[in-house]
Amino acid sequence: MVHHYLEFERPIAELEGKIEELSKLSESAGAGAFDGEIDALRRRLDDLRREAYGKLDPWQKTQVARHPERPHFVDFLAGLIDEFVELRGDRKFADDQAILGGLGRFRGVPVLLIGQEKGHDTTTRLKHNFGMARPEGYRKAVRLMDMAEQFNLPVLSFVDTAGAYPGLGAEERGQAEAIARGTERCLTLKTPMIATVTGEGMSGGAIGIAAANRVLIMEHGIYSVISPEGAASILWRDGARARDAATQMHITAQDLIKTGVVDRIIDEPPGGAHSDPEAAIRLVGDVIEDELKLLLNLSPEQLLAQRAERYYAIGRTSPV
Repeated sequence: MVHHYLEFERPIAELEGKIEELSKLSESAGAGAFDGEIDALRRRLDDLRREAYGKLDPWQKTQVARHPERPHFVDFLAGLIDEFVELRGDRKFADDQAILGGLGRFRGVPVLLIGQEKGHDTTTRLKHNFGMARPEGYRKAVRLMDMAEQFNLPVLSFVDTAGAYPGLGAEERGQAEAIARGTERCLTLKTPMIATVTGEGMSGGAIGIAAANRVLIMEHGIYSVISPEGAASILWRDGARARDAATQMHITAQDLIKTGVVDRIIDEPPGGAHSDPEAAIRLVGDVIEDELKLLLNLSPEQLLAQRAERYYAIGRTSPV
């Protein structure tokens, strides 16, 4: 498997290459021939990862949030959900595979799942439209949330999108209205809802399935009204200034927790979620389990009140 390395990960890539070469030499020289050297290099690799990921700037975090080897919604389903049954279609136009949803059990608790899926290779990226949903995707999400309320099921949503699809057909079919209806349904849902930003949560394309009781974000995730490239093109008419925009927009998990836009940051393994997807998925599951236990004790009226209070507070009581 060929790994994808970001610019600041070059020293990590070089060290991993040396470990791989030494491991192959060890196989030909006999078991244990270079174990000491390999262990020393692996310790150095761990230190390099912690050092590099301990001082990421907002633009580097944006790159990590978009890393192609980062776990996607289908990976969280496989790692956290038992007995998953996908439910398709909006019952009006079509089934949008940019947003997936269905029923399953999360650590023994029956839940309804909704998530944006980007795909891992050319075939799946085209199938899922790179995680950019059309109106029918948000209308499917609304239909599933209606079902969750009818059967008193908690909703777990997973957010990872560059934004809603901006194509002509999507606009003709009411993209803005569909996103607004999705956001409204999140806010009026009478069952617990937890949204987790696993990568990038951009624009209304994210908020359409993320206006939850609790909004979680992975350590290197980003969440914003617009992408850094989009903001740069508007502010300076120069998309190349995306790094400047990312810094000014306060889009990182660490910025967002201060303003109350998100409620909790989920730690990632050293080197980011893509360095150890199984561990990252496990960490996400542990935090969701903690949050869900608290929300399951609330009545429908308390859930609605908590959600309203949470969103009214943003920009009023939180520091800027």
